[in-house]
Amino acid sequence: MHRLNRRAAVALIVLSGWACDRSPKQQGGPEPAASPLPVFPPSVAPAATSRSEPAPPPEAPVPEDVASPPKDAKSTTSGLSYRVLQPGTGKKHPANGDRVRVNYSGWTKDGKMFDSSVARGKPATFGVDQVIPGWTEALKLMVVGEKRRLWIPGKLAYGEVPRQPGAPAGQLTFDVELLEILAPPPAPKTVASPPSGAKKTASGLAYQVLKPGTGKEHPSASSRVTVHYTGWTKDGKMFDSSVVRGSPATFSLAHVIPGWTEGVQLMVVGEKALFWIPAKLAYGDQPKRPGAPSGQLTFEIELLHIQ
Repeated sequence: MHRLNRRAAVALIVLSGWACDRSPKQQGGPEPAASPLPVFPPSVAPAATSRSEPAPPPEAPVPEDVASPPKDAKSTTSGLSYRVLQPGTGKKHPANGDRVRVNYSGWTKDGKMFDSSVARGKPATFGVDQVIPGWTEALKLMVVGEKRRLWIPGKLAYGEVPRQPGAPAGQLTFDVELLEILAPPPAPKTVASPPSGAKKTASGLAYQVLKPGTGKEHPSASSRVTVHYTGWTKDGKMFDSSVVRGSPATFSLAHVIPGWTEGVQLMVVGEKALFWIPAKLAYGDQPKRPGAPSGQLTFEIELLHIQ
């Protein structure tokens, strides 16, 4: 069966344009994504290919009803159809702001598999409200341990004629198993504005040291650094977190939003600080990139390593 190149795999593309394996530049963190495609959740993103790329993993079996939902499938008013393959053991349903860990496989209606965390042997983690509408709606209906088959019409996926190169067209069929719901870390009490004790630079960046570091050197504007971070809009909504993903981010300070470039240079290894980044040092009050967080952004950053 034909399989898309892993660079073109687009299941679970993040509509808001975040991800950080993906450096924060590609998420709601440091900077906007450079790729013309929306960004994959970190555990879904294809690995960088080399000249001798390994053979793709085996494909998951194609469902017999991949082309259209059977008579016993249920449908919502939006047009999403689903069937429970395995009842769950949990009680709670995911909500906007939660992140989830799932296993899934996705096919076009002619039976071509375009992506599968099952085949890769690694579950995917991403935000409930950072995926295509059909996924967001379906996830909110599920509980941990549950497995469903979804038939997502084009209008709730990438459309009949996707604007993004390589995105699968029309109805998509997914088998999804919800493994875990990851509640976001609470926003700082001072998320809306810096407290009186915060320091402020000439550019307008405000910061407060939460934990002193053990290092002696500061990174330069071109250093590559490894950090853990969480970002919130000023109303307390988390838009990205390497902490929730359980995977630190590594990137160049030359390739992030100005507030990150300036702020991280003030830190030493081991230090954790809270930054209030004004819109002019982030994505602006009216971001040009669809889905980018607007206005002031607040980040908790821990500097782990300077390369």
